[in-house]
Amino acid sequence: MNEIEGRPRRQPSGPIRHGRLRTSSPAGIILKSLAVVAAIAVVSVGAVTAYAVNNLAEQVTANAVDISGTEAAPAPPPVLGAFEGGFNLLVVGTDNDPNQGDAFGERDATLNDVTILLHVSADHKNAVVVSFPRDLVIPHPECTDPTTGDVYDAMSAQPLNEAFSRGGLACVNATIENLTGLDINYAAATSFNGVIEMTNAVGGVPVCLVEPISDTDSGLDLPAGTSVIEGQMALAFLRNRHGVGDGSDLARIASQQQYLGSLARTLKSANTLTDVTKLYGLAQAAASNIQLSKSLASLDAMVSLALTLKDVNLNDIVFVQYPAASSSAYPNKVVPVTDLADALFTKVQNDEPFTLGTDATGTGSSIVADPANPTPTPTPTEEAAPDPAATATAPATDSAATPDVIEGLKGQTAAEQTCANAFSD
Repeated sequence: MNEIEGRPRRQPSGPIRHGRLRTSSPAGIILKSLAVVAAIAVVSVGAVTAYAVNNLAEQVTANAVDISGTEAAPAPPPVLGAFEGGFNLLVVGTDNDPNQGDAFGERDATLNDVTILLHVSADHKNAVVVSFPRDLVIPHPECTDPTTGDVYDAMSAQPLNEAFSRGGLACVNATIENLTGLDINYAAATSFNGVIEMTNAVGGVPVCLVEPISDTDSGLDLPAGTSVIEGQMALAFLRNRHGVGDGSDLARIASQQQYLGSLARTLKSANTLTDVTKLYGLAQAAASNIQLSKSLASLDAMVSLALTLKDVNLNDIVFVQYPAASSSAYPNKVVPVTDLADALFTKVQNDEPFTLGTDATGTGSSIVADPANPTPTPTPTEEAAPDPAATATAPATDSAATPDVIEGLKGQTAAEQTCANAFSD
């Protein structure tokens, strides 16, 4: 089969080679950009009327989709209790929905513009958020379009962002399961309008730029330093590619991770979590703009997952880019860096925490000490390393308490302050 194709066919094809054999994982969960987590937290507050809660519940279940591929759905999380054990969650950001018209340009298909996987450890002390490049060329499984019933054959090489057009949220979920070897029982999808409404509901998210960026393609126009963005400007920041880093999708992922880290800090602030108006606004925005898997389409399930996530320390939420590199075989696309991806998902599958190496943010962003004066923090040098003699008599530490470093991964923690770098050739 040609490497980049995907016409619908009625005849199913044989299975393709999985990226890795599946292993049993405790369950799965949801997070679009952590904005969904915001909505989950909202529902658990209980400071809205019974009518409002019932109204939200109806909206949440109205457009839920089956991602299981079988008649048997996974057992729902416990009612009003934290989810037991670890879980995985897929969140998909699409570039089109029926209500946006041509506001963001004409589109003849809906693509998964953003694909994010959240893994929370069994002890609920660590979380990993993996962003997958939209142009990542990987095998795709057979998928069925839920609207037309068209069956799409499995393919050996296809950009990841084609998955949604081949069968919606369930197809994206199956494609990521195929790539990672994980079982993902919970998922959600939101569109451009959803991002706008969620950001507005939280009252804006602070982001930082090392230099001013003005990009006509995305509409981003922000000065150097920190700005609180919402609405169309928030969407422009997340969509901007040509104005940041090296102009690639990988650089854009770094900006998105900066946004997610800042959103996590915003949501954990007392001002947000105690503001009933913001909390209800987040719930309403989520219910109106997010499509959930049937396994997650209940307020009880959302509350359960929120209770699991609320106490994870920001330093222990690690955002990483799925390891990818350019390839002459697929111009303007990227392919998996298999060894590094294996190292990453071995840790995830075994529920083992890890940390990133030095200078892990990549070309898209830089760690800064003061976002109000965004001068990138210099990368530590050998000369600046601690004197071995100074630590020679330090007490021994439990090696199990010190997470392994995975050198080569790009990303940041939710606690790190980063700023986007302007485009540079």
